[in-house]
Amino acid sequence: MSRNKSSNPQQQAGPGARRNRQPRKPDERARRTRDRLGDAFVALIHEKPIEDVTVQDVLDRASVGRSTFYLHFRDKNDLLLSQLEIFLEMTSTTLSVRKEASDRIVAVAEMFSHIENQSELYRILAGAGRLNDFFDLAQTYFARGIEHRLRASKRLPKMSQSELAARASAMAGSLLSLLRWWLDRGAKESPAEMDDLFHRMVWNGLR
Repeated sequence: MSRNKSSNPQQQAGPGARRNRQPRKPDERARRTRDRLGDAFVALIHEKPIEDVTVQDVLDRASVGRSTFYLHFRDKNDLLLSQLEIFLEMTSTTLSVRKEASDRIVAVAEMFSHIENQSELYRILAGAGRLNDFFDLAQTYFARGIEHRLRASKRLPKMSQSELAARASAMAGSLLSLLRWWLDRGAKESPAEMDDLFHRMVWNGLR
C-alpha cells in the first residue's frame, strides 16, 4: 500500500489502523521497490530476531535509500504488516480472482499448504509475539473475501445483508481457529482434508 509522503517515520501503524482499508495499486516501479524491501526484510528475519533487524539493515540488503524507504513505509513495523497484507489479500481473494466455479468460499487447501511450507516464518512470528498481528489482519481480509463468495453462491439461503456479514465474520473466525488448531497439533491432516472439513462446517451450518 502506498504511504503518504508526510507520514511520520516514528509513528507505529498497528493492524487495527489498517482494517477496512482497500489496498491501493502502486505503479510498477514503486511495486518493484516495495518487493525488494519486503524480500530483504523477510530474508533478514530468517537470520536474526525481528527486534534486532533495523531499517538500515533492510536498506543495505535491498540497496534502497532511506528517503525511498519512507516514501513507502512508516517504519519497520509498517513493512512487516505490509508483507502480511500481501499474503492475506492473495489468499482471501484466490477463488474470486480465478473465478472458481465451486462451493468453496476460501482456498483453504492452498492457504494451509503455503503456511505449512513457510512453517519457519510462522515460528519466527510466534517467537516475536507477532502472530496476533497476523490473525487480527486475517480476520478482516477473510471476512470480506468470504462475504463476497457467499453473495455469489447459489447455495446460500435467503438472508439480510447484516446477517450475511455477521455469518462471514463468524466463518472467518472459525477458519482462523481451525488454522491454529491444525498448526498447534503439528499439521497432521493434509491441507486438502482441512479444506473439506472447513467447507463441511460452513455448509452444514447454513442449512
